[in-house]
Amino acid sequence: MKNKSLFQPIKIGKMEVKNKISMAPMGAFGLVDNEGCYNQRAIDYYVERAKGGTGLIITSITKVENELDKVVPGIIPVISTNPGRFLMTSSEMTERVHAYGAKIFLQLTMGFGRSGAPGTLLTSQPVSASDIPNYWDPTVTCRALTTSEVEWIVSKFIEGADIAQKADFDGVEIHAVHEGYLLDQFTLSIFNRRTDKYGGDLRGRLQLPIEIVQGIKARLGDDFPVGLRYSVKSCIKDWRQGGLPDEDYLEKGRDLKEGLDAAKILEAAGYDELNTDLGTYDAWYWSHPPIYQKNGLYLPYTKELKKVVKIPVIVAGKLGIPEDAEKALDDKAADMIGLGRPLLADPYWPKKVLSDNSERIRPCIGCHTGCLGRGFEGKPLSCTVNPAVGRERYYEIKPTLTPKKVMVVGGGVAGMEAARIIKMRGHDVTIYEGTDKLGGVIIPGSVPDFKVDDRRLIDWYKSEIKELEVKVNFNTKVTEELVEEEKPDVVIIATGAKEIKINVPGIEKDKVITALELLNDNKKVGNDVLMVGGGLVGCEAALYLAKQGKNVTIVEAKDTLLNSSKPIPHMNKIMLIDLLNMYNVKAITNNSLLEVTDKGAVLINNKFKKQEVSADTVTIAVGFKSDRELYNKLNGNIADLYLIGDAYQSANIMNAIWSANEIGLNC
Repeated sequence: MKNKSLFQPIKIGKMEVKNKISMAPMGAFGLVDNEGCYNQRAIDYYVERAKGGTGLIITSITKVENELDKVVPGIIPVISTNPGRFLMTSSEMTERVHAYGAKIFLQLTMGFGRSGAPGTLLTSQPVSASDIPNYWDPTVTCRALTTSEVEWIVSKFIEGADIAQKADFDGVEIHAVHEGYLLDQFTLSIFNRRTDKYGGDLRGRLQLPIEIVQGIKARLGDDFPVGLRYSVKSCIKDWRQGGLPDEDYLEKGRDLKEGLDAAKILEAAGYDELNTDLGTYDAWYWSHPPIYQKNGLYLPYTKELKKVVKIPVIVAGKLGIPEDAEKALDDKAADMIGLGRPLLADPYWPKKVLSDNSERIRPCIGCHTGCLGRGFEGKPLSCTVNPAVGRERYYEIKPTLTPKKVMVVGGGVAGMEAARIIKMRGHDVTIYEGTDKLGGVIIPGSVPDFKVDDRRLIDWYKSEIKELEVKVNFNTKVTEELVEEEKPDVVIIATGAKEIKINVPGIEKDKVITALELLNDNKKVGNDVLMVGGGLVGCEAALYLAKQGKNVTIVEAKDTLLNSSKPIPHMNKIMLIDLLNMYNVKAITNNSLLEVTDKGAVLINNKFKKQEVSADTVTIAVGFKSDRELYNKLNGNIADLYLIGDAYQSANIMNAIWSANEIGLNC
């Protein structure tokens, strides 16, 4: 029992949870009907995590009203639109969750306010504690809520908690003195300029969350737990600007001292747990940590919080490695471990840890592309590495009744995902890989220290391929003749993509290197580097070099960096840009490479003006082109021929895994 602390029971108020593993609250985008009630997809989604052994599930943000802070219907749950139907659908969910011994809290939110995007998420003028600029569009000013409106919202929290109790939720969590959402905008002095009872000093700014918990306790009694989503520090460097880890800046939001003082006041008011993190929308890479953040990034702060409160402190923040989670408990930096994205990636995380099968936990890679990033694209919640998230009953792996011989050409993540699913269904599958390694372009892509989770994903796939006894033929180039000789029933082409080459004078010089050659350490890199291409590959490669002390300049044809191909989730994008600035990476936008010279390169802008740049090394990172050579030869000759991953469209890990998963489930 290496992880014995994780599996000890814990009490929140008078309610006992079977273990110290909590599912962190995440927006269930698209898992509701038009009236804001949970649909069947949501029920399956939460039940799957209960099946997997999670002790406490905390649901998606659920709005208590949709008249003042108005959001588009059918995106997130709203308890007050049709309370009777909400009770009916959610009670089915709680009944099923309880069957697996799990507890479940309904998270109730005041809404978005300044943090809501006008016109896309919000359907009317944003509201807030005061007349302040909207985060997404600073030209839009939020309307300050009146005192009577705030009091009405408090009553909606109480009504919402009453409905939650009737639907057999085990408690509620109030969202939030956290992340700069609408309620938090009342607690932060940078946003709250009120002079009524909801403003003024710290105690006045905490009046709103105090009234909420005391109102709920007065209605439902002390036996019904009320937790609080809580940010102990805001990490605001300035309006719409976060402070990076280890950066010296003046906190303009809630600093740690105020966070500790506020926590003591909120505990005294009656809250039964603090579900703790750091950050605001202004510093969103703290609230939703990308790959560039360290594991356990909140623990130094929550360890201080634990010293001043007695109620349980739940902590998430990149604690998906079981040893990290256990250590956080043993070091008294947390009372419970919150797992958000790790339980999307693998809902059976708790059971795999308990059964000493941690190596089989499918890792979260910190990309946000399949979860929160999809919400900003108007798409339902899911997961890059686990396409079944939010569609559990539709993506169930079912045994085949007609086993087939399947040839998978390519051993990158697309090929491995297809082979994994196909083997689990009972087909005879073989991977044919042209090199001596599985992993494809993710092998060089995972070289930077901040890409360690990509390496973990490759290791997981290798482990699964071995565990499932999938046959792999290495160093094998698949030809039409080999396909004819093997006579497979199904051929899946996962040959990936090749780096795009550009043809300009001097491109043949020794100082020119591709991004993959750089990451594979095939050529020596000089001290002054010109990175041609400001997409994700180019920017991450630039950061990798800058962290080694290189002087790096990025040249990008568009007017901004990270503005090509698939959208990059907001928190990842702003942190990468902030890190590039911190490491003094220069950017020359609206320019293209015209020529490579002995001294460096000649650039030309979109107005045909030239400039010379000194560089010891010129790195080309202008994208990838699908490798369809074999597919084009076989197309029209094989009925069950499929093209997946980058071979279909050069994109990202999510596209590779999802296309492979789809074919694997249905071939």
